[in-house]
Amino acid sequence: MERKHLDLNLFVRDVPDFPKPGILFKDITPLLADAEAFGTTIARFVAEFRDQRIDKVVGMESRGFLFGTPLAQALDAGFVPVRKPGKLPAETISETYSLEYGEDTLEIHKDAIHPGDRILVIDDLLATGGTAAATGRLIEKLGGTINGFAFVIELGFLNGRAKLGDTPVFSLLQFND
Repeated sequence: MERKHLDLNLFVRDVPDFPKPGILFKDITPLLADAEAFGTTIARFVAEFRDQRIDKVVGMESRGFLFGTPLAQALDAGFVPVRKPGKLPAETISETYSLEYGEDTLEIHKDAIHPGDRILVIDDLLATGGTAAATGRLIEKLGGTINGFAFVIELGFLNGRAKLGDTPVFSLLQFND
């Protein structure tokens, strides 16, 4: 049951100097560990997207899976994982994107999305936007229509939203410093 006034910020722990010095990591494991907070998180996503007739929820490895699967079920939609190379068993397409230092690649099953499918992309965190933008390109290659991007946390000061174009972005918690 959702408590409309439950402050989800209380379930995000700051971990200094992780994964390297100078980074203040926003840890969502307390949110995942609390049944009411986790349920409220999913319920708030459902409330935002229930009227959009979503066909598939696409979750990015790996924390996008944690939120994407219960959300897909609640929206009566399928769930599609986007993974690192070599993790999906059937034929895939891939998208390589730039990181601060280097590149990374994501893959999706070639038959996971059909032309015209209405897609919601979900992950735990929007930072610089590179992973979400690459996921969006994979979906578009397969002919899907992205209805929106959804995130538990958005680090607004990193301006990741700018890489997602005109597609609506919904984030439950925003940190701007």
